[in-house]
Amino acid sequence: MENQEPKLTSASLLNERTEKIFRYLNAYNKMDVEKMIADFDDEINFQNIMNGEKTMELRNVEEFKQQAIEALSYFSEREQSIESITHSHISTEISINYRAIAAMDFPNGLKKGDEVNLSGKSIFEFSADGKIVRLTDIA
Repeated sequence: MENQEPKLTSASLLNERTEKIFRYLNAYNKMDVEKMIADFDDEINFQNIMNGEKTMELRNVEEFKQQAIEALSYFSEREQSIESITHSHISTEISINYRAIAAMDFPNGLKKGDEVNLSGKSIFEFSADGKIVRLTDIA
């Protein structure tokens, strides 16, 4: 029998993806970079899109890790919460609410102590072996 990709309708596949996404968000909220990247493929592609423009692209787990470590100093608190989850064949999209407290003054006028509230979505793409190979954050 040929090697087949798991079918989208497989409850175990959907549960596995959902668990990985929840682990990632839990680690993100706890500012635990090592646990954030635990389910990433070494060649993860990360993109951040803000107001329709790509503001960042990272091309492997080490670049993502370095950026994530640097970003820890930006906010004293941060939390992403899931509003909805939509699965497709190779990806899962989550709608999120994001809340954070600035830990520093930013060039865009945001001041230390200001609260940030955004909504957006994150799209997680998965390899056949279940690794996260692409993450796109859109706000």
